[in-house]
Amino acid sequence: MIPRIQKRGQRTLGLLYYLYGPGKYEEHTDPHLVASWDHNAPDPGRDESATLKQLQQLLDQPLENIDATERPKKHVWHLSVRNAAEDRILTDEEWGNVARRMVAAAGIDDPDQGAGCRWAAVRHADDHIHIVATLVREDGYKPDLDHDAARVQAQARALEVELGLRRLNKGDGTAAKRPTSAERHKAERQGRERTAREELRETVRRAVAGATSEEEFFDRLAAAGLLIRKRVAPSGDLLGYKVALPDDRNKDGEPVFYPGARLAPDLSLPRIRERWSADSRDQDNAPMEPTAARPAPSGPASARRRTASAAWQAVLVIEHSDDAVAAAYIAAAGEVLDALAKTSAAHTRAELRDAAWAFERASRSHVRAERGHDRALRQAARDLVHGGPALGRGEDGATTAMAIDMLFFLITAAAHWHAKRDHAQQAAAAHQAAEHLRTAYRAAAAQPLGALYQRGRRLNRPLQQRQTAVLHQALPELAERILAEPGWYALAATLADAESAGHDPTTLLIEAATRRELHSAESASDVLVWRLRRAADLPADTTGTVPGEHGAQGPTRRPQRPTQERSGSRSRRQ
Repeated sequence: MIPRIQKRGQRTLGLLYYLYGPGKYEEHTDPHLVASWDHNAPDPGRDESATLKQLQQLLDQPLENIDATERPKKHVWHLSVRNAAEDRILTDEEWGNVARRMVAAAGIDDPDQGAGCRWAAVRHADDHIHIVATLVREDGYKPDLDHDAARVQAQARALEVELGLRRLNKGDGTAAKRPTSAERHKAERQGRERTAREELRETVRRAVAGATSEEEFFDRLAAAGLLIRKRVAPSGDLLGYKVALPDDRNKDGEPVFYPGARLAPDLSLPRIRERWSADSRDQDNAPMEPTAARPAPSGPASARRRTASAAWQAVLVIEHSDDAVAAAYIAAAGEVLDALAKTSAAHTRAELRDAAWAFERASRSHVRAERGHDRALRQAARDLVHGGPALGRGEDGATTAMAIDMLFFLITAAAHWHAKRDHAQQAAAAHQAAEHLRTAYRAAAAQPLGALYQRGRRLNRPLQQRQTAVLHQALPELAERILAEPGWYALAATLADAESAGHDPTTLLIEAATRRELHSAESASDVLVWRLRRAADLPADTTGTVPGEHGAQGPTRRPQRPTQERSGSRSRRQ
């Protein structure tokens, strides 16, 4: 149940004409009163002899009881109360009770004292009502409306429980502004999946992901086809920006522009600049792999590998750093999701886009992010954008699965962080994003894990027995569970690859397992495959012959590589 207090107005009659009229898009049906301050109030919707003027005069009558100089300039209070689409349809009697509870909670009416304001609740659709009230009480005093929005929200939460409706989480004022009903109807007429406001918010977020300057940001907006207006001070300094879709026009044929701050609180130019200005600061003291250890990514697969490493690191930071640093990493995780969705292959694109869209709500809270510490994640987002789209096959597809797997850990950690701080909406959004990532992972991992499974099945018996012994030695408590999983053969192939590359598979497996617990993972073997392949720098997709397959001579050792894994990981909870 969503109660929304609208801007106060001056014309009661004008609002009544709208409520009882057909609506802007003929969406109003059977407008009628469901409750009011007086059981005998005229209802122009059901009583042919009643008029809107009569109802307006009765509602505004208390204004005549006070001096004209003391009357509020905007005396019309307007509240809409809407149910979720999946909620059952309430009866008029139930909506009438909702209206009475809402006006009492807001301070509009005081049934106990009998000196409230006059009000009327109009229903013109199955899923919502509108309440209009005059902001002068019967005794001539003005109502106490301090914190009326918070009070009606609290009443909505109680009504959801009593009426068996979908229970919404308490908001904290950091959510992006919802599209108006007019914007939703316009999108429906134009056949859009989302409103112009929502499309613009997604496009701007993708343009911000990994950007390092105003020039790059605005170049990305222009490349995405948006119309841009910049607000410039007389000194020449840039103060802000607005964007519009080229085909979203008003009645005069002019583009409808939205300022960045109206799209989302963190998309205003000053808030975006915080990311750029902080990029030059020192990173936090969490152990990180030196950037010189490997060259910058040159393609989608390399970018996804670095994304997996950055996500792996970020989990530890979120769990063990102070709130301001953790909030920065969570915000940057949103950039990574936006960038990954933008560059994903067709079979994972929809789920990754939905994950990024859901996590947008989790990327903001009242904890102010201390930007700069999140530079590694922001760089990962930049790498993804500049690495370009993945084809979804071979190493691109396998490293996508690896990146999604690690991002699942990161988003789950963000959900836990929000939940511990009672950020209910953000925690719910992060869990929703994790579900989309789960689906995307399954699509991305099917081919590479399937190939590894087949290669593991083809290992000769002595090598299979050796990898089984390694598993029992490294993870005695989990060995039998892992051996019973279908993914064991993929893990066995990975252990053989690691041994062939010069690693000690027992040491590598112990390190991979002790970084994070595995008991809560649906498939411990899947989790270990990606941990090992990332830590040992093994190709994510290998379709050749594993040393030790039938007909092969055995492992061919190469120069020893470091087996130390960068700290931080997360078992994938399914």
